[in-house]
Amino acid sequence: MQVILKEDVNNLGSKNDIVAVKPGYGRNYLIPKGIAVLATPSAIKVHEENRRQRAHKEEKIKNEAIELGKQLEGKSLTIGAKTSSSGKIFGSVNTIQIAEALQKEGFSIERKNIILKEDTVKEVGEYSATLKLHREVKVQISFKVVAE
Repeated sequence: MQVILKEDVNNLGSKNDIVAVKPGYGRNYLIPKGIAVLATPSAIKVHEENRRQRAHKEEKIKNEAIELGKQLEGKSLTIGAKTSSSGKIFGSVNTIQIAEALQKEGFSIERKNIILKEDTVKEVGEYSATLKLHREVKVQISFKVVAE
């Protein structure tokens, strides 16, 4: 079953992609929630025409993401956390703290676009994260967790 996505779906595709999904997933989840529409021949024609008209805007957005990526390249953040005497963090450092640190540096990145390699950061040390600025533009940044 083919559907046209109306919004980004993790591990499936980006907005306006035509993707193949299992019939149950499409009929029972994606279409009723308004996340996708059925890819009928007429819907595909309309989708292609809209895509052609949007190509210029998409190129501009991609170029802005590349410029932001160049600014973020090699950027290193420092995140303070309360720790025990052995270096363990009370709680964990997650995408919220990284987004706030980027905000202090003057970059507005949503936390859903920040991907940590480790599930949770629970110790003092140096780590890296991937920022998804655009579907084709990803940037690696490093961050250091220090004791407050």
